[in-house]
Amino acid sequence: MNKKHIVTLTDQQRETLTKIVKYFDGSPAKVRRSQVLLKADYVSGGWTDQQIAEAYSCRVQTVENIRKRFCIEGFDATVSKKREHVPRGPRLDGEQEAKVIALRLGEAPEGYSNWTLRLLQTKVVELSIVDSVSPETLRKVLKKWHDATQDPILGHTSQIGYGMRSAPIAS
Repeated sequence: MNKKHIVTLTDQQRETLTKIVKYFDGSPAKVRRSQVLLKADYVSGGWTDQQIAEAYSCRVQTVENIRKRFCIEGFDATVSKKREHVPRGPRLDGEQEAKVIALRLGEAPEGYSNWTLRLLQTKVVELSIVDSVSPETLRKVLKKWHDATQDPILGHTSQIGYGMRSAPIAS
């Protein structure tokens, strides 16, 4: 099988990886990645992914992922496994959140007594408010805007008996 991502190490990289493996410098995962890179090195003969996976008791997919990451992100990113953190923006904007809340506060669909997150998710996508959304995102939106003391539909936990202490019995 032709490999798409071929690992070619420099002498300095090979030396660094050898030290990591020899002295167990770092986490076990770092040592494993170093071992895989050393065996996958094209200049040194390059083992097949199957041979590497069997030698180090890991999956072939793990070996492929390590080789791919080395070719795309480079030596340091592969060995240290530090990924660049890219903060995500909000999944829904204010207008979309307002539509979700309005939908939730409206009547539940026929055949249902209440909205569920999955049901709400289906309806939000069906109405083209968003292309896709997870139930967890909807839960966070509803929680963020929920004021239990003023919401007649969702109610307040004290009104349904949860979290209440009984009065002491007078003797």
